[in-house]
Amino acid sequence: MPSEISQTFVFFGIVGSGKGTQVKLLMDFLKEKDGKHCLYAYPGNEFRKIIESNTYTATLMRDSVSRGELQPGFFPDADGWPRAVPQSQTFEAIMKWYKRDDVKIIYIEVGKEEAMKRNLLRGRHDDTPEGIEKRFNEYINSVIPAMNYFKDKENYKIYTINGEQSVENVHKDIIKALGF
Repeated sequence: MPSEISQTFVFFGIVGSGKGTQVKLLMDFLKEKDGKHCLYAYPGNEFRKIIESNTYTATLMRDSVSRGELQPGFFPDADGWPRAVPQSQTFEAIMKWYKRDDVKIIYIEVGKEEAMKRNLLRGRHDDTPEGIEKRFNEYINSVIPAMNYFKDKENYKIYTINGEQSVENVHKDIIKALGF
């Protein structure tokens, strides 16, 4: 059974919004504040292992990634999960099963122009203007509805954070919004 101070955080944001950076900063903050261990479940790491392998599945994934498409719902995407409403429903069932009744969703909001700029600077092979445009559209059409699924749910609260500011200020806004 989770301890009374255990907390669950879910991060949403377009590719390049700084989710991974902000997760690490929040974990460091919580470790320093409470001295507690933090568990970071990031399906993208496992996804990247699959895509780097020499398998038929990897070939199919690389092909769809190069077109800027989301992976099928039975795979986590490189940039997280849930990324579609059915995955949010599954996530909700998982949280209920684990008796997680206070889920905090941190939405790092970054506009299309800023996302394009940041992703082009990363220089990944699939970070082309066309690929980023497609991922942004998929994000708007699939991921935002997946996040909005949790609006007005009893055990979920969404915190919208301006992601178009310095890393430090995004972190400060997250800490402030969460009431730490």
